[in-house]
Amino acid sequence: MITTVLDSSSDPMGAALQEYMKKGKASKLRVLSSLFDEDELPVPLLFREEKDMSDIERKALELARGRVLDVGAGAGCHSLVLQNRGLEVTAIDISPLSVQVQQERGVWDARVVNLFDPTFAEQYDTILFLMNGSGIVGKLENMPAFFNKMKLLLAEGGRVYMDSSDLRYIFENEDGSLDIDLNAAYYGEVDYQMKYRNVSGPKFDWLYVDFETLSYYASEYGFTATKILEGGHYDYLACIERQK
Repeated sequence: MITTVLDSSSDPMGAALQEYMKKGKASKLRVLSSLFDEDELPVPLLFREEKDMSDIERKALELARGRVLDVGAGAGCHSLVLQNRGLEVTAIDISPLSVQVQQERGVWDARVVNLFDPTFAEQYDTILFLMNGSGIVGKLENMPAFFNKMKLLLAEGGRVYMDSSDLRYIFENEDGSLDIDLNAAYYGEVDYQMKYRNVSGPKFDWLYVDFETLSYYASEYGFTATKILEGGHYDYLACIERQK
């Protein structure tokens, strides 16, 4: 779990967003992992409009109410939709170059902030974690820190909307059985590193979590998780709120 913000010199995603913002095109934003083959994150995807968003994203935006916190806001596509609807939105990201892009695109309250910074303690009615938003937790062992932070940031009656995916499909056999080592780390814990041109970011942990596991941890720390919507490939949107 990253607990600081990035330096501009080690901010590959931000560098990619800035180039796309200036030129309307960008090079390959590479995504490396010790668990998977090298992949690419299409930079234009991060600038998409509401009509190009997934059903899960659109549902989360539809449910947003009151004062909204958009965590890991990237280029600000979700914040801009909500802002245009008249909601008060704070967009945060650990990428300083991405936050510059958000500001240039018209996000009024865009900040370089790490969610887990102890000095960040404002309260919100809706907190959004989208584009596999559970990833920011990093590992299951960080769930206590995550839920304690949600207790601090959620206003009374507030809700978290988070999407994630169950990676079981990677380990699933044709008969439905799973090739998972139960003595190993949780199968949704992944490590990544991003590179853009000659800019390399730090390695970081990223968590894909199945809904049952998310619901278990939520209940352990005083929250209730409800599955709002299922996507087409083991992905889902969850609503997390304080137990009544």
